[in-house]
Amino acid sequence: MSFKNIVLVIALTINGIGFAQTDWNGKKCAVVLTYDDALNEHLDNVVLVLNDYGLKGTFYLIGASPVVANRLEEWRKVAKQGHELGNHTLNHPCDGSQENREWVPAEADLSRYTVARAVNEIKATNALLKAIDGKDKRTFAYPCGDLTINDTLFYKEVKNEFVAARGVASVYAPLKEIDLNDVYAFGESGTTAGHMIAEIEEAEKKGSCIVFIFHGVGGGHPLNIDIEEHRKLLDYLKKHKKDIWVPTMLQLGEYIKEKQGK
Repeated sequence: MSFKNIVLVIALTINGIGFAQTDWNGKKCAVVLTYDDALNEHLDNVVLVLNDYGLKGTFYLIGASPVVANRLEEWRKVAKQGHELGNHTLNHPCDGSQENREWVPAEADLSRYTVARAVNEIKATNALLKAIDGKDKRTFAYPCGDLTINDTLFYKEVKNEFVAARGVASVYAPLKEIDLNDVYAFGESGTTAGHMIAEIEEAEKKGSCIVFIFHGVGGGHPLNIDIEEHRKLLDYLKKHKKDIWVPTMLQLGEYIKEKQGK
């Protein structure tokens, strides 16, 4: 390579044009698809289209949900297909003492919990999930993104049982700065595929990953995205598989842990 070409390569690299970062399993970006609350729509709308596109998702199940009890064999099949079943606690407790949380029922008010109760319910949900999929490795998702009970970080008592815990703060961070006890994530509701694709492109530009939080897909929850917009997002991910890695939350957590350990 001539001196002139070497100077050109250096200039391109400095300006972010030449060599894209490939921190994410050899690709430019990682995108994780997570689905909260064990909804019928996840089984009816989401799993089928994920399978059609050859993509895997992470489904955060509420242990006490009737959709878990009534459709247990279907969730077992989902796990066998390579999707992840994650822990979203037994009763989805949220901190009812926060502003605009009037909708939180007293029995699921995290501010009224003891740490021991929260820990026991999380462990009970892990036992249930293992009975469904037979797996020991697991990730966690904070209900409502609430991290504390009266200023106590309850997750500290169970963190050794999980590879990672997904939070709700929407931040683009380099791999080395991601906290596996509170992984950044982007909640989607009423958003278009174009909006989500733009978020992916921003993550790629910053050398980061992006974890999406979905609830309803085609209905089933007040936080909902249109089923066709969801399909367009998956279509984009498949078409850009050369540059985008789509792991489960567990796979992403294990990868980050390995890289941060080096």
